[in-house]
Amino acid sequence: MNRLTKFLEEKIMPFAGKVGQQRHLQAIRDGIILTTPLVIIGSLFLILAFLPIPGYEGFMKNIFGANWSTNLLYPVGATFDLLAIFVAVGVAYRLAERYKMDPLSTAAVSLVSFMLVTPYKIPFTPEGIDKTFDVAGIPLALTGSKGMFVAIVVALLSTEIYRMIVKRNFVIRMPDGVPPAVAKSFASLIPGFVVVITMWILRLILQVTPFENMHNIIGELLGKPLSMLGGSLLGAVIAVIIAQMLWVTGIHGQALVWGIMSPVWLALVDENRLAYTAGEQIPNIVNVQFMDIFYSIGGSGTTLGLALILFFRSQSKQLKQLGKLAVAPALFNINEPIIFGFPMIMNPVMMIPFILVPVVVVTVSYFAMDLGLVAKTAGIMVPWTTPAPIGGFLATGGKISGAVLQLVNVVISAAIYYPFFKMWDKQKLKEEKEFSANRKSA
Repeated sequence: MNRLTKFLEEKIMPFAGKVGQQRHLQAIRDGIILTTPLVIIGSLFLILAFLPIPGYEGFMKNIFGANWSTNLLYPVGATFDLLAIFVAVGVAYRLAERYKMDPLSTAAVSLVSFMLVTPYKIPFTPEGIDKTFDVAGIPLALTGSKGMFVAIVVALLSTEIYRMIVKRNFVIRMPDGVPPAVAKSFASLIPGFVVVITMWILRLILQVTPFENMHNIIGELLGKPLSMLGGSLLGAVIAVIIAQMLWVTGIHGQALVWGIMSPVWLALVDENRLAYTAGEQIPNIVNVQFMDIFYSIGGSGTTLGLALILFFRSQSKQLKQLGKLAVAPALFNINEPIIFGFPMIMNPVMMIPFILVPVVVVTVSYFAMDLGLVAKTAGIMVPWTTPAPIGGFLATGGKISGAVLQLVNVVISAAIYYPFFKMWDKQKLKEEKEFSANRKSA
């Protein structure tokens, strides 16, 4: 145990700290967060359009002569179908902030760059004709989840080119007295022009290659491999192991790992959403909602079971008090009181179940869905603070099996944590008795 603790402290913590402070990864993580409230808003309308109530669908199709199931999907499309645009703006904005540049101008240039590398073609099949034509228009498939990887690459690339021009002082400077907004607009003229020219040339080059456009090349070289790994059980297990190991060194593991995997998992959520609204079989098990709803019950480490044990079974005063403080936040999947109060950080006893429990829970949840025992998540973005079993019920499109799986995971986590908790509780109780005895003798 001491060797493991020393290894984590000397090797893993410094490396993970450097990775966590890397400005591009931070910009991707913080930029993607921009999409979170928007897709949650869209998901609320998705829930309303498909409430699991007998006769609800027929009722919604004829309210005041209108099909309200279709009307409710308009906000869903306005949020989910523009994910890549939000990412192109958000990532560039956050990276520009870290470079101390004008974030709004940089974000605007990033958006223009993304639209410039996106082909304006929409497949159209006229009724009665067995042939598909390409018509001019903005393809929502590429401005949605499928375009997120391109949006990230374009945002980082355009911002770096923008910074390079600004750093060399190739900007138009207005005289003093000019309003700041006007001065910033003119200052962005030359850097923005260089970025647009670069992206335009890049598009022209890609047009004469077999890939045809950036979306195809990024999808083949980056999107498909990451989706295959991130959407698999192996990818999910690797993600939670890395996240938990970072947590025990004192680094917010979920923020770091989720920041890297979010583009993959959000795209898989959207694939499920499209299948769910079309009444087709839902394709993906692993995605953001799978990880947030079935792994993070009580917070990172699936610690709701441990919080309940602390509250009901603690013998030591210290852990009993911790249980009183931790159980309420744990119901809403917040477990900082446990991580820092138990503590889990550099704790040779508790780090074992803290890493083991998520692996077991993710594996059980995956096979439960793969075998058809539990419904897959339906592409509905439920806030990660939603308590169990409500979160599981909503995320699976109103299926009781999702709620039951959450409760099963709580029981599994409690069963694995319990023997380790008993060891720690016994040790703390002994320390309290010794402290009390020494205090009396003094």
